[in-house]
Amino acid sequence: MNRSFKDLMDDARRAVPEVTVDDVRARLDRSPAPVLVDVREREEYRDGHLAGALSLPRGFLEMRVEEAVPDRGAEIIAYCAGGTRSLIAGKILKDMGYTNVVSMIGGFGAWKGGGNPWTADRQFSADQMQRYSRHFILPEVGEAGQAKLLDAKVLLIGAGGLGSPTAYYLAAAGVGTIGIVDDDVVDRSNLQRQILHADDRVGMPKVESAQKTLQGLNPDVKVIGFRERVTSENVMRLFADWDVIVDGCDNFPTRYLVNDACVFLGKPNVHGSIFQFEGQATVFWPGHGPCYRCLFPEPPPPGAAPSCQEAGVLGVLPGLVGCVQAVETVKLILGVGRPLVGRLLHFDTLAMEIKQLKLRRDPECPVCGDSPTIRELIDYEEFCGLRGGHGAAA
Repeated sequence: MNRSFKDLMDDARRAVPEVTVDDVRARLDRSPAPVLVDVREREEYRDGHLAGALSLPRGFLEMRVEEAVPDRGAEIIAYCAGGTRSLIAGKILKDMGYTNVVSMIGGFGAWKGGGNPWTADRQFSADQMQRYSRHFILPEVGEAGQAKLLDAKVLLIGAGGLGSPTAYYLAAAGVGTIGIVDDDVVDRSNLQRQILHADDRVGMPKVESAQKTLQGLNPDVKVIGFRERVTSENVMRLFADWDVIVDGCDNFPTRYLVNDACVFLGKPNVHGSIFQFEGQATVFWPGHGPCYRCLFPEPPPPGAAPSCQEAGVLGVLPGLVGCVQAVETVKLILGVGRPLVGRLLHFDTLAMEIKQLKLRRDPECPVCGDSPTIRELIDYEEFCGLRGGHGAAA
C-alpha cells in the first residue's frame, strides 16, 4: 500500500511525544540532563545549536546513533529547524529500540526565537572544510576538536631529526601556532633524517627553513622561529605562552633543563630520544605522572652516551619516534585517548621490537617529589659534567 507523507507524519506523532520549548528548558535543568540530538544538516548545526547537542544529521542517524548514544533507555530530545525532521528521526529511534524519545515542537527556530541561549561553532573556511575533512569525520575530533587544534600553541625544542616529523604532522593536522627553538643552520649531513630541510637550504638557519616548509604545507599554521638555544636564562620566557612542549634535543643538559622548566610551569613535556637504531618516547606531565628526573635521577658520565654526530643514527628512526610525539601532542590538545604518561615506548628497529615500560613517579624526586629540593633552575652543564653544551636537535 502506498503511503503519503501525511501518513508517515501521523505514524510519527503517534509514536513520539512532542514537547514545547519551555518543557525542554525545564528538562535541561534536571540531573541527569537529557541527550540533545540535532538532526539538521551540518551546515545548519554549524550556524547555531543548543549547547551540548549531538550533531546527528538525519541522513546519518541510523549509522551513528548507536555509537553516540549507546544507552537505549536514555532520555533523548530530538530537534530540527521546525519540528518535522525531528519527529521522523524520533520514530526511527523508537524503531531502533530507543524507549524515551521526544521531539521539540518548533525546533531550533522556536528555541532561538524565544530568547533561549544557543551557541555557534567555529566557522571554517571552504579550504579548511576540505583540508580537515578526514578529521571532521572522526567522532573523537570533529569540528570542535579541529577548532582546539587550530587554537593550540605547541613549542618544539629543535628542528632536527625528531622535530622535523613532529612539526610536519602537527602542521598538517592544523595545530594553529607552532614555535621552533633552534640556533643551528642546515648542514648537508642533516638531510639524511631532518626532513624539514632541503639541499638548496644548506647554510640557512633551521628555523627559517622550517618556516618555509611548514607554511608551504599548510598556510593556516603560524610558525614562530626562535633562533637561540634554550638556556636557564631564557627558558621560562620561551615556555610561558605555549600549551605543550615537545623535546627533540640531543643532549642531557637541555633535557634536564626542559624537564625542570616544564615541572615548574606545569606544562606537558612530550619527550623523544634516539640512538643509532633505537628510540624512545613518553609524556612527562606534571601532576599526572613522573618526570624525566624520576626516570634518570642522574645524567650518565661525560662521554658515556655519545651524540648522533659521534655514534650515528639510522635516518628513518627519528621519523618513527617523531610521529609518536606528534600523535601524543594531538591527543593532549584534544583531550582524547590515553596519553603516554607513566609509560615509555622503546623501539628497537633492528629487531623491530617495541616494548612498553611502566614508569612511576619517584616521591623522592628532587623536582616533582613530595618534598622537592630543587625549586629553581640550576647550572645544567655543570650538573651533567659538561661545558659548552647546546640545545641542538638530533
